[in-house]
Amino acid sequence: FLKCIHSLSGFFFIVLLKRITGNNVFHPSDKPVFTPPRLVVKYGDPTSATCSVLHISDVFGLDNSVGDFTINRTTILWTVEKITEWDTSAICYYINAAKDLCCTSLPVTVHKPPDSVSISFRNHSGPLLEGHQYTLQCEVHNVAPVENLTVTFYRGQTALGQLQSNNTEKKPVTEIFTLSINTRKEDDGVQYWCEAKLKLGPEGPQPPIVVTSEKFSATVNSTPAPETTPSTSSTPTPNCSHLWFPDGGTGYQMLSEVSPHNSTYYALVVHFFNLSPCTLPYRLALNIYFKVSYCTEALVLFITCKSL
Repeated sequence: FLKCIHSLSGFFFIVLLKRITGNNVFHPSDKPVFTPPRLVVKYGDPTSATCSVLHISDVFGLDNSVGDFTINRTTILWTVEKITEWDTSAICYYINAAKDLCCTSLPVTVHKPPDSVSISFRNHSGPLLEGHQYTLQCEVHNVAPVENLTVTFYRGQTALGQLQSNNTEKKPVTEIFTLSINTRKEDDGVQYWCEAKLKLGPEGPQPPIVVTSEKFSATVNSTPAPETTPSTSSTPTPNCSHLWFPDGGTGYQMLSEVSPHNSTYYALVVHFFNLSPCTLPYRLALNIYFKVSYCTEALVLFITCKSL
């Protein structure tokens, strides 16, 4: 009732105050009645509603932000050719036999389905590691009203979680929903996707509007076993040469066998012949420390030119 009062023009507000100060009682049964009692309209579509009152009144009308209305005795027909405002309303009012101002507000929800829905892992690309936590994000583009949106995350056909927005913006917005998951080895190759459902109540589209993302398959690798201290009784021979031996020159020679340096790194000395900046009669000496299990993690401690 108060919401409807504040939306009326100043004249009718003053009339109402006079009625209240005159100890007149407002009777809810005298309220105008809208048919339907709520409108759910797609942006750009036409719409209409009817307001009816119990008695003919000299003061009978409609406060409306869009559209036109016609009065026929105790009925008002409100019509809108094309809804182009996201926050719209209509208030029907009249003065009853007791000289009280009665009014009813018609709730109007203007909606728009999402342009698209996409899913990805936040701040991650490539294979996943078993037993680690990752964040899925579902991005819903240009939807209204977002507070009526429900997003569900799926792994295969299993629902992982359901989220809703607390954003009350009536105009279209793009919103990102996130969900943390823990990976399992049995999830290798499974498809992840998300679904955006616009639930607008019984007056809205039936079934509700649903837009889904594309599905993508995730690769889950086993977590590598912890590194152990290399045994001094055997010499490992990792195949890492393709990462360290550049093109050019007349060849290279390993002048020391791979040997343990500490619990993490191994050591190797390699000489290159006729390779810039150490061209003949000098050779380029590289002292390299590297991780056996990860050939790309290498440390070149120093480079020197030595005479042949």
